Amino acid sequence: MGKSSRTTFSTALVNLDTNKAVAGWKENIFSSIDLTPGKELVFTESELTAEITRLQTEYDAQAYARNRQAEYPSLLELTVALYDTDDKSAVEAKRAAVKLKYPKP
Repeated sequence: MGKSSRTTFSTALVNLDTNKAVAGWKENIFSSIDLTPGKELVFTESELTAEITRLQTEYDAQAYARNRQAEYPSLLELTVALYDTDDKSAVEAKRAAVKLKYPKP
């Protein structure tokens, strides 16, 4: 799993919380979820598993975007490219290479 299983688990719980029992949680850790007094989380294990799977699939589908972001030209490079025609073509070439390396699915 690429994404923290704790974050995925706590997000799944919040998504399944039809009673709006969760008032918030601390540091994305399930053991410290705060429940609204008098409320409870109600869901089945299969619902939780399905939601965790859905969230992980959604996260995995965006791997190309995270990889692109890590390799795209920096803000400094882009700023310089606005003022220098030679650098602009180099930045465009770098972006094109990154897009080719990490195509959209």
